[in-house]
Amino acid sequence: MRSSRLVNRNVVAERGRTSMRLEPEFWDALHEICQREGVRMRDLVRRIEQSAEVGGRTSAVRVYVLDYFRTAATDAGHSRVGHGAHFATADTLAADCA
Repeated sequence: MRSSRLVNRNVVAERGRTSMRLEPEFWDALHEICQREGVRMRDLVRRIEQSAEVGGRTSAVRVYVLDYFRTAATDAGHSRVGHGAHFATADTLAADCA
């Protein structure tokens, strides 16, 4: 049986001390968000929990991380780092993905 890549860490959340299991990339992204926003992990997790609509804490954290970086991503930023060079134009791609 293949072992899980999930990393279990303790956090202080809205309802007290608890643990979350996330992929290492999500933990890295959370730490990056905390650095960028100047907040502690516990405060960020509490904020995520307070704004989460439905579902568990871990799911809410994954959605938050995705939304955070999606919001930060712009066409100019993607062009600057060369994203999309291997794909069709944005118009063609948008039509194909619709």
